[in-house]
Amino acid sequence: MTGSREQTLFDAVGGETFFRRLVHEFYERVWADDVLRAMYPQEDRVGAEDRFSLFLMQYWGGPGTYSEQRGHPRLRMRHLPFPIDHDARNRWIASMTAALDELDPAPLHRAELEDYFDRAATAMVNHNPLFR
Repeated sequence: MTGSREQTLFDAVGGETFFRRLVHEFYERVWADDVLRAMYPQEDRVGAEDRFSLFLMQYWGGPGTYSEQRGHPRLRMRHLPFPIDHDARNRWIASMTAALDELDPAPLHRAELEDYFDRAATAMVNHNPLFR
């Protein structure tokens, strides 16, 4: 079929509305967690939510606004100033899992999202308190 395109996960889960709600629910939990809250801009929650929403939308096939505004994501570089250990990683995953619970995407979409979040969170670990 000429001109057809495969549906992206961005489209399948509900586009911008889904990702903005997901990120908002995620940040509700981040701000309630003493360990995670310290890693986020206290004075710019709205901006932080917007940036993360734009990143996820772009990653999952939505508009490229994140890169247009901020350049390459460079996730490791952007997270390097924060000591992220396995406890912080696990708290981040728990917050995102609870946010996904609120939105309840279809099982196959949820599995794809969870797989990405697990791999991305693990890749951000940059601190092991056992080895100082």
